[in-house]
Amino acid sequence: MRTTQLLVGLVSAATLGAHGLRVIQSNDDGWAELYVRSFHDALLASGHNAVLSGPAENRSGTGSTDSEPSPRTSPCQYDSCVPSSAPIGTNLTSPRLNWVNSFPVTAMRYGISTIGPQLWHGAAPDLAVAGPNVGSNLYLQVHFSGTVGAAVYAAKTARIPAIAFSGASSGTLAWNTNPVPVRSTVYAQLATKLVNALTAGGKPYLPEDVWLNVNFPEVNEECNQVGDFKWVLSRINVGVFSQPDAQICGKTRLPTETEVILKKGCYVSVSVGDAADKSTADAERQAVVARRLTRLLECLP
Repeated sequence: MRTTQLLVGLVSAATLGAHGLRVIQSNDDGWAELYVRSFHDALLASGHNAVLSGPAENRSGTGSTDSEPSPRTSPCQYDSCVPSSAPIGTNLTSPRLNWVNSFPVTAMRYGISTIGPQLWHGAAPDLAVAGPNVGSNLYLQVHFSGTVGAAVYAAKTARIPAIAFSGASSGTLAWNTNPVPVRSTVYAQLATKLVNALTAGGKPYLPEDVWLNVNFPEVNEECNQVGDFKWVLSRINVGVFSQPDAQICGKTRLPTETEVILKKGCYVSVSVGDAADKSTADAERQAVVARRLTRLLECLP
């Protein structure tokens, strides 16, 4: 795969399309990881104007670290760029796909401020999405996750509504894995389903300073089609000393995302996160999201 430094104005509107949401994507597993590529394809198929700005290599566990990119002296992940490359590069055959030689937060920052707007005639993204991460991001993992860090940067600093997606089925996969494993396709379709449900009612998609932490369970014999999965509103951290949650399913304490993922069945956890500290948002903002996703959410048995 050849790459070159991203140049302004080389891509026409006809190439990029002109409908759907402007969605900026990133992750922490690397721009050439299959999960994020499958999600990219699913967003495009759903009519969205998606652009990927991911780290040049796997930068998992780097949290909210942000550092200016530097030129590469070795090939990108899965040999997806040549050595002696510029700090930022693009896929010549698909200019929606871009890498930044730094951390996930940096890749998201450049995607929001530079890479996306160059392809959207100066417009800002409508939505920022990170992942799906290879492996879950639950409770204490949230604070160290680069996938979460990228989403939180978008919500807190760039003021762009953001979602972090993670999938329990682990195992890294190159962008050109063939055939594409079911887990990658299903996670991409599930993530796109949530994007569409969240944005169907128009702006604002989320309250200010809020991001969603979404965790998919393992894809297995029982859970391998989009219709198999059920969506549950959850909380990131345990709520022993917290104020009551929004009243959902007759209760004022939401299940933790860990409880949801460990529940037998095909349950997806959707937590409303506070971008200030990566913990659970308050009941008022939970309630706003619950109303937004009312047709999608179910009660945990």
